Amino acid sequence: MTDQPDLPRGEARSERQQTSNVVVHLQDYRSSSGNQEQLPVTFHRRELDLILRVYGRMVGEGEWRDYAMDHLREKAVFSVFKRSGEMPLFRIEKNPKLAAKQGAYSVINTHGTILKRGHDLQQVLKVFDKMLKLIDT
Repeated sequence: MTDQPDLPRGEARSERQQTSNVVVHLQDYRSSSGNQEQLPVTFHRRELDLILRVYGRMVGEGEWRDYAMDHLREKAVFSVFKRSGEMPLFRIEKNPKLAAKQGAYSVINTHGTILKRGHDLQQVLKVFDKMLKLIDT
């Protein structure tokens, strides 16, 4: 069974001219003049490992419950939520355009305040180690 339509009786597969069997190399496709669209910014595997390690710890403590990732043209965003229907508690952003200035990584709270920014993601994520918690007495 194939995805190709049935051939008329007596016609062989090699007799039919098919243009869908053309192989295009990905590098050629990306460099062609009609496809100059910028690729989105993404988190690399090691960056995601650091972020998910913090996320797992905070889920274990009952602070966070859900997350979302957005890969945009100018930045990648990892948002964490207490409940999925609300605004994100924190956004961890990677913006390569700021790498030479203040640093590509930043942690932003619900109100849009930048809590920490820097060149090293591991150092930026340490902001979650110092989070103060409200204790009822």
